[in-house]
Amino acid sequence: MKKAVFTLFLMLGVLAHAQTIDYNIQKGYAANGYDVVSYFSGTAQKGFKEYTAEYDGVKYRFVSQSNMEKFTVAPTKYLPEYGGYCAYAVAVSGKKVKVDPETFEIRQGKLYLFYNAGNTNTLDLWLNESPNDLKDKANKNWKKIKNP
Repeated sequence: MKKAVFTLFLMLGVLAHAQTIDYNIQKGYAANGYDVVSYFSGTAQKGFKEYTAEYDGVKYRFVSQSNMEKFTVAPTKYLPEYGGYCAYAVAVSGKKVKVDPETFEIRQGKLYLFYNAGNTNTLDLWLNESPNDLKDKANKNWKKIKNP
């Protein structure tokens, strides 16, 4: 009986910390450990371990106490769209593809991250193929694939 009660509490604890959507977590952090607030200043900056916050069961790193505080006051303002997966891939193929955290766009106050490796920079493709139409497609596809 004690073992069953312990197992039940353990399961409830896991559920309490479960994510509401599937986030792209690399190296244990969203946005590969880059500061999601810094993107809104026009630069991708790698965050530091000493400035870490958590939202929706996901850890975020920041370059400063100030950026961490901005995030904790209004986290949804800074979250990358589509769980931090490549916006172009979500739009075109409905797939969750990892990103290069230094390849990004801020569009209408939202952060979009993109895959960029080899000869494929999906931000360039995104910008050349009507970003607003792609954003609409990505929004529809994300509704279908966002759950973990």
